[in-house]
Amino acid sequence: MVVAATASVLPGGPGAPRAAAQVGDPGGGGAVDYDPPVDAPISDPFRPPPQPWLPGNRGVEYATEPGTPVRAAGRGTVTFAGRVAGELHVTVTHPDGIRTSYSFLATVAVAAGTVVPGGHVLGTTGSRLHVGARRGDAYIDPTSLWGADGPPWVRLAPVDGGRRRAPPTRSFGGLGGVAA
Repeated sequence: MVVAATASVLPGGPGAPRAAAQVGDPGGGGAVDYDPPVDAPISDPFRPPPQPWLPGNRGVEYATEPGTPVRAAGRGTVTFAGRVAGELHVTVTHPDGIRTSYSFLATVAVAAGTVVPGGHVLGTTGSRLHVGARRGDAYIDPTSLWGADGPPWVRLAPVDGGRRRAPPTRSFGGLGGVAA
């Protein structure tokens, strides 16, 4: 069953035109294609703290112009949209288990429970944009999701098809030894 929910079309606010967003099964499970939520330079990169209670930057800060549309980095379900400590935030849970958060927004254009495709406008920026990503309880570098720092996960595979071979040996004249 699909239910329509309304969300402000940006720019806007109270009384602005409304657009429908789909609410229902995010579908597809598994892999998610991620893209940066804004086209802006990063002003403060991911700096994980050495200990969970120490300072650091558990996401990335973008140098955006106020009012810049903020888009979902990937498809998923909005699990939070609202105020925390007087600031507007949106959290999207993606089918692969990653949660992305978008903080210090000027407007929010979605509601909790809204299923969004990647690139869907979630709101607009205020004076800055903070984007975070978590897998379980661990903060991860959000830029790794869209390949800014390379792939987020690497699987090593043998180049020889898995056959084990003895390493070649070389003798060093006069040393009386063999080195691999």
